[in-house]
This record gives sequence, C-alpha cells and structure tokens, in this order.
Amino acid sequence: MTLRLLTPAAAILLASCTLGPDFQLPSLGGRDQWKETTPSPGARLPDAWWRLFNDAQLNRLVERALAANTDLAAAKARLDTARALVGLDRARLFPTLDLQGSAGIARASNDATTENLPPGVSVNLENQRYRGTFDLAYDPDLWGRNKRLLEASSAEADAAAALLDAQRLGIATEVARQFFLLRGLDDQQQIIEETITSRQETLEIQTSKADAGLTNGLTTSQARTELELARNDLAVVQRQRGSAEHALAVLCGSRPSDFSMPRGGKTPSVPSIRPGLPAEVLARRPDVRAAEQQLRAANARIGVAEAAFYPSFSLNAGAGFESMDVKRFLDWENRVLSLGAGVAAPLFDGGSNRANFDAAVSRRDESLAQYKTALLTALREVEDAITDLQGLARSKQSLDAALGSARDTRRIALERFEKGLSSYLEVVEADRTVLRVQLVLAQIDSQQRITLAALAKALGGGWSGK
Repeated sequence: MTLRLLTPAAAILLASCTLGPDFQLPSLGGRDQWKETTPSPGARLPDAWWRLFNDAQLNRLVERALAANTDLAAAKARLDTARALVGLDRARLFPTLDLQGSAGIARASNDATTENLPPGVSVNLENQRYRGTFDLAYDPDLWGRNKRLLEASSAEADAAAALLDAQRLGIATEVARQFFLLRGLDDQQQIIEETITSRQETLEIQTSKADAGLTNGLTTSQARTELELARNDLAVVQRQRGSAEHALAVLCGSRPSDFSMPRGGKTPSVPSIRPGLPAEVLARRPDVRAAEQQLRAANARIGVAEAAFYPSFSLNAGAGFESMDVKRFLDWENRVLSLGAGVAAPLFDGGSNRANFDAAVSRRDESLAQYKTALLTALREVEDAITDLQGLARSKQSLDAALGSARDTRRIALERFEKGLSSYLEVVEADRTVLRVQLVLAQIDSQQRITLAALAKALGGGWSGK
C-alpha cells in the first residue's frame, strides 16, 4: 500500500522537474550617465518620431516605405513563422488524440487454401475487416524538455518581433537620411545655379571688355574657367541627387523609373531630442531586446540538451471497434482496447548527447557575448550622435562667421580689381571661397538633420515595449 501511494507522488515530483539553468539577465554595470552630455530624463519618442521635423513630404515617404518596403515584408513573414513554431512547441505539452479507421477485403486462392483440407471441409475464401479506434498518446515530460522548447521558441518569437521593430526603425531612419541628403543637395544645387548665373554675367562682361580692347584675354579665360568649374559642380550634385532619389524609390518599394522627388521643398525644421538616461535607452532599443530574447532562447536550449541524458517516457491508449461484418461493427462484443507505456533510456550514443549539450552551452555563451555587444553598441551610437551634433553646431557657427568674412573679401577684391589695384585672380579666389563655404554650410544643415534621425534611431525610436 505504501508503495502504491509513493509511486504517484514520485511521478508528480518528477513531472515538476525542469532541467537546465533558469534565465537571469546579465548586467554590464557602470554609471548610468553619458560621457558627452549631462544626463537627464528624456521624453519617450513618439511612434512617428519623424513627424518632429514638421515636413509633410517626409511623413508621406516614411509611411509609404513602412507599408511597401520588401525587406520589412520579409521581416513580418519571419515573425509569423516564429509565432507559428511557438504553437508547435506548445502542442507538445498536451496529449494527442487520433482517429484511426480502416476497411478491407481479401480473397485467398482456392487451390492454395483447400488443397490439403480433408474432404467435405470448406473455408471462406473471402473475408472482410473493419476497424476504427481512437488513439491517445501523451509524453509526461518528466524532465521539462518540452517546457524548455516552448520557452526557447517563445523567446525566439519575441526576438523576431523586436527585430521587426528594429527593421521598421532602420527603414524610417534610412528614408529620413536619404530625404535630408536629397534636400541638402537641392540647396547646394540652388547655390551652384546662382553662382553659374553670376559667373555667366561676369564672363559676358569680361568678353565685352576684351572685344573692346579694354582687357587682355587672360581675364576672359579665367572667367570662362570658373564658369565651367561651377557647371561641373552642378553635374556632381545632380548625380548625387539622382542616387539619393533612386535609394528612396527602393526603400518605398518602387522602381526608380516610377519614382521622382520634386525640387524646391521647404527645409525641414530641426527638433530638439533629449537622449534621456542610458538605462532608458537600453530598455527602448529593439535590437537590445532582440539580443536579450535570443540569449533567453539559447539558455533554454541547454535544458533541452540536458534532458537527452535521462530516460523518456510515453503513455498510449486506444479504444474502438473491429469486426468482420460491417453490420455488426458497433456491437459491444466487438470492442477493442489497448493500454501501454514505454520508456527509452540512452545507454551508449558515442558521446553525441554530451557534444550536443556542450554545443548548447557554447551557443548560450555566444549569445551572451552578442547581448553585451548590443548593449555597448547602443551606448556608443548615442554617444556618437551627441558628439556629432555638438561638433556640427560648432562648425555651423564658425562657417556662418566665415561666410560673412568671405563675402567681404570678395567685395573688396572686386573693388580692387575694378580700380586696377589687383589682378582678376584675387576675385576668382574670393569667389571660390564664398562658394565653398556656402556648399559646406548646406552640407552641415543637411547633416544636422541626418544626425538627429540617427539619434532617434540610437534612442530606440518609437516601438519600444510593443
């Protein structure tokens, strides 16, 4: 009696056993502050963070890309696959019930069957058989293998969801980057076109003076050279703009030949984005969440590998009817019943279970290293964006002052040339300096917005916690 009572209790105790280490999230430690700025709590970025730039064209492009981008469609399909596999592993925790049915007829050869029979004895050469059963099978999962499989697949599905968020964030950021680059190139093109108009007028004036014998051909040649150099600058900018436009087309899921961006749009505003605290950023970053879930999955698979060292059990039962006559198929005396239990214990496997376990531990260690890398990369990207923004702000301030001085220099050089106090070369150099500073300023303005978009991405965008 004591043994009978202890056996179910032992089975229940074993069923509660789950092998493998329980997951614990590691921490890098360190101070929760930024190197490049004073830490302060930051407001969570909105889901549509690109709307902070107040540009309707940018808003339309990002929304179009998020709806039509092919890479994003692939990421969604991967998430659907991962969620389906969770259902597959969850089903392992429950019994399976199958309906089995069969019907058949067979006829034996008369000569082969009756040749050795005594005279007067006959047999039925034809027979029929009908069978239908419900078969139940169950794996008690005494070592928690199926629970660990479900834990791993659930974590992998969560990782796929986080990677989808990261994909959305990356696409939105890349659309913003290409858009700001294109708008910056439009500004540069306008500057160069104004320079071309001015140099064309200068060339015409110098050509008229040379035709009248007031100047030699050197000044005219220099003016023509500067005009052609400006046209070359225009061709370079137009080529770069074409590449940016083609990149936007692909991001939006369109063929480059079917996509175009008009010139002349307004310059997007420059929003203020606070980085907040490092801990807040790490909690928002979808790539960090993905690395955490991948680490969780790898940790759970250690338990799956460890369970292979222990015996596996199975329970099965079947019940139904079997008859040689279809009319008597459901008669109670034709019932069939089966009950059974099985056990399989590894005795010798040539070291395959040990190798599989060691591989699972190594994969967990690899995922741990990747998780720490994701943390450090996230912090570095925020620091980089903050440093870039600070440097760009200082550069813009210096270039604004330099542009004023360059324009004064050009005005003075032109006055001296007109008075015959200097050569036209001084005017050329001063004009080149003004153009160069104007172009760099346009690039700085564009880069500031690109860096703000990079900061929004580094802070985790607006998909955290979904």
